[in-house]
Amino acid sequence: MVELDVKIEPQDLYDYMLMHTYNSASGILGSTVGAVVALVGIARGQVLFIVAGLVLLLYLPWTLFLKSRQQALRNPAFKAPLHYVLDESGITVSQNGEEQHQDWGDMVKALSTGHSIIVYTSRVNATIFPKREMGDKKTDVIEMISTHMPPQKVKIRN
Repeated sequence: MVELDVKIEPQDLYDYMLMHTYNSASGILGSTVGAVVALVGIARGQVLFIVAGLVLLLYLPWTLFLKSRQQALRNPAFKAPLHYVLDESGITVSQNGEEQHQDWGDMVKALSTGHSIIVYTSRVNATIFPKREMGDKKTDVIEMISTHMPPQKVKIRN
């Protein structure tokens, strides 16, 4: 069993949103179109295409940055630390007397970014474990996830 308290900061939400968005079809398509438009503009020497391509490339990260800040400020769940318990049955999160449990078998996937370990509890919802918050429990969290989820669902780098 691993227990830890996690305070989700705006940068943690931003990291999650970036990873989630750029690993989706729309994120990949938007980036590709922006890059192609910018490259065409550079090749043809047309400033309008270069600017349009850069706008397409920078729009999504900027809006995700703003959205993560707003969500962190407005959502009461991010104002206080979340208490997580990872055990043989799954992940339990509690805060202010409320408790939710998710069985390991219901987890969709687990992956890591440079800043977080993310366990998807559905296609769009996830539990975020910021690496800076885990301290010396990071290895235990990774081991717990890797032990209880099928290998094909776990893509965590150390």
